[in-house]
Amino acid sequence: MAFTFIRSAAAIAAWALAGAAPTWAAVDLPALKIDKNQTTVSGLSSGGFMAVQLHVAYSSVFGKGAGIVAGGPFYCAEGSVVNATGRCMASPAGIPTSTLVNTTNTWASQGHVDPVSNLQNSKVYLFSGSVDSVVKTGVMDALKTYYSSFVPAANVVYKKDLAAEHSMVTDDYGSACSAKGAPYINDCNFDLAGAMLQHLYGPLNARSNATLPAGNFVEFKQSPFITNHGMATNGWAYIPQACQAGSSATCRLHVVLHGCKQNVSDVQQQYVRNTGYNRWAETNNIVVLYPQTSTAATNSCWDWWGYDSANYSKKSGPQMAAIKAMVDRLTSGGGTTVPDPDPVALPAPTGVSASGATASSMAIGWNSVAGAAGYNVYRNGNKTNALTVYGTSYTDSGLAASTSYSWTVRAADANGAEGAASSAVTATTLAAAGGETPTCTNASNYAHTLAGRAYALYGMTYANGSGQSMGLWNIYAKTTLKKTGPNYYVIGTCP
Repeated sequence: MAFTFIRSAAAIAAWALAGAAPTWAAVDLPALKIDKNQTTVSGLSSGGFMAVQLHVAYSSVFGKGAGIVAGGPFYCAEGSVVNATGRCMASPAGIPTSTLVNTTNTWASQGHVDPVSNLQNSKVYLFSGSVDSVVKTGVMDALKTYYSSFVPAANVVYKKDLAAEHSMVTDDYGSACSAKGAPYINDCNFDLAGAMLQHLYGPLNARSNATLPAGNFVEFKQSPFITNHGMATNGWAYIPQACQAGSSATCRLHVVLHGCKQNVSDVQQQYVRNTGYNRWAETNNIVVLYPQTSTAATNSCWDWWGYDSANYSKKSGPQMAAIKAMVDRLTSGGGTTVPDPDPVALPAPTGVSASGATASSMAIGWNSVAGAAGYNVYRNGNKTNALTVYGTSYTDSGLAASTSYSWTVRAADANGAEGAASSAVTATTLAAAGGETPTCTNASNYAHTLAGRAYALYGMTYANGSGQSMGLWNIYAKTTLKKTGPNYYVIGTCP
């Protein structure tokens, strides 16, 4: 809840005012027993763009998967700050996705990035807040299109139906979900870190909700890996007790990259401690590495447009190489590397049915599949469940009234590998309460807000009810809104 953030922020301020802020001596990054095949990466905003760069350029290291929050396609800026702040944030229609795919393939053939074939088995989790005013959802749409050239569609989850501003989303810490500003961690009643890690790694043990041991938080020296280049002297890591030096367990590694104005100098340890990753790490033997930029970097951002190096997105980029070296150090402790098992050829679920229709939801059911650890549900070809479904039914919500949809179901094994898709089932949601017939209105976004069909936020317009983005709030941008229920509108046309 928001209270948690306020309370924690107050405590940090009290420490500072009292001159009694806790101190930690930075240590050398340890060499741990880590399965190198279980290394993944995620990031927010500039950290999201950086995570894509690491995933693509070092796919031999991060081929297990990547989680991207408010990021964009590889090499989106093409070395230009104008492109970075324009098409890669505010004007996604200008993103040349096919050109970026071609560049990736060319660089792979030249050895500037790893072979793209490494991405074939990757898992990718994408998240865009529907009211993100900094990195528009269209940028993430372009990222999904970019990944479609390298990663199977069944391996990609894209969640963009949560009305979150530009932030790392949690279910119990941060500012209000629609708030914009430091620490850029928002409480939206959704465990994004958990959803992401479960997609990347498959089914996990439940997270720890207890206070985490203070000794598991480690401040380490970044200077052995890089000096300057927008990088801080020290970084942070969360190392579960079972994964610490001298332990017998072989662990996994997840690298987390903060966004602009989110390093320890900017928001203290809030991103390191309160974004939700560590609680899952504690119960699943995952080491979490938090590299840090310095305030000398432009807005404390990671280099995803070339402010530090023209090679920023290649393996030779200074920040890229530094993080790779940190990973190499952490994973050098002799852990057993076990290749991912070949996916189990799970059959398609049978008996898929749709029932219990309402104006906004539909219950999907199916028969169990022998050997399945869980299931994924696809609506109109797009995965709709954020977390693995462990039963044989799923209620798909947030649907438009009087609208026909098609669903398929895939079984997944314990490693998250999916089997064949089921036959499709098609069904139509009910009319809105009172049997209201859908009506359409074409007008400027400004007129829609005056009429109460939409609302404006940070210069953008959103449909009432569905929250769909309509573009700029002005008299020139026009949108057709379909009313499907009381104060509920979707972008579309009437029959």
